[in-house]
Amino acid sequence: MRAVAPGARSHNPLALLQRGDVVEVVAPGSRCSAEALAAGVEFIRRLGLKPRVPRSLFGHDLLCASSDGRRFEHLRRALYAPDSRCLWCVRGGYGAIRLVERLLELPPPPQPKLLIGYSDATTLHYLFNHHWRWPSLHGPLLDRLGSGTVRAEEVLELEAVLFGAQRQVEFAGLTPLNSAARSRRVLASKVFGGNLSVLQTVLGTPLQRRPRQILFLEDVGERGYRVDRMLQHLAQAGALRDLKAVVFGTFVGGQEPDGRILVPQVLQRFAREQPFPVLMGLDAGHGERQRALFFNTRADLHCGAAARLCIATAVLPSPRAASSR
Repeated sequence: MRAVAPGARSHNPLALLQRGDVVEVVAPGSRCSAEALAAGVEFIRRLGLKPRVPRSLFGHDLLCASSDGRRFEHLRRALYAPDSRCLWCVRGGYGAIRLVERLLELPPPPQPKLLIGYSDATTLHYLFNHHWRWPSLHGPLLDRLGSGTVRAEEVLELEAVLFGAQRQVEFAGLTPLNSAARSRRVLASKVFGGNLSVLQTVLGTPLQRRPRQILFLEDVGERGYRVDRMLQHLAQAGALRDLKAVVFGTFVGGQEPDGRILVPQVLQRFAREQPFPVLMGLDAGHGERQRALFFNTRADLHCGAAARLCIATAVLPSPRAASSR
C-alpha cells in the first residue's frame, strides 16, 4: 500500500472516498487492545484519510467496548457528523444488537455514509441496507488491518474500490450446491447478510425484513448441528421465502469432539432442500480471505459450471447533494 502525503486530496467523482476525507472509528461491539487500535488508526492514515477517534471509545462494560449509552452516542454523532463519509468498525465481537432499538428511533441521517466491518456489524449492515436503504461494505475490521493479517492483494483491492479505481468486485470459482444453481442463468439482484449467528437474532424483531435479494452467510466456530439449527430457524420463520439465492462464504472451525467437521455436509443438505440457487466458496468471512463484499448494490449471480458473483461498488451522493435533499 502506498503512502499518501498528509492533506492530499484526490478528485475522482466515482470514488466512495477522497484522500483527506474524515473516517469515523467506531466500536459498536467489543474492544481491542490499545496497540491494535493505534495500528488500525495508523492504517487509515496511510490511506490518506483522517481518522476520528472518540476520546472515550473504550470504557467499562460487562461485555462490550463501553456502555450501551456511550456506544450509541458515538454512533449517533458519527452518523450525523456533516464532515465525514465513512464509519469503520474497530472489531466485531458482541454489542451492536443492544443498540438497535435506539438506532431505529433515529430519523435516517441526511447524508448516507459507508459502513465497513463484518461479524457483529451484521446487525448494522441490516439496518443501514433495509431501513435506511444505504449501501455498505462487508470488509476487514481495523484491528486485522492494523495487525497486517489481511493479505496484501486484498488490501490493494479494498483501496481500489474505496478510491474509485475499481468499480466491480468479482467472486469467481463458486461451487453450485443444488440443481437450481447448476442451471446456467444470471440473476440480477442485490446482496445482503453477513454472519449467520448474528443474522438469526434479527428474527422476530422490528429490524426484520424479507428482502427479495441474494443472501450471503458465513460463520466461525459453529459445529454442524448449530449451523443446521440456525438455517432451519431461518427457514421455518419464513426468512428465506422471498430470496433469489443463497451464497455461503467461509465457515471457520466447528470441529466435532472426534475432530470431524460436518458443516460442509450441512450446507450441502440445506442446498438440496431449497428451490432457489445455493452456492458456496465466496472469499469473505472470518477466514484468511477478507475481500471487499458490497451490500445493497447491483449484483449479478452467474449460475452454472463457471459460477461467479459480480458486485458493483457502492456510490454515495456528495455531501452537498445529500444536504440539499
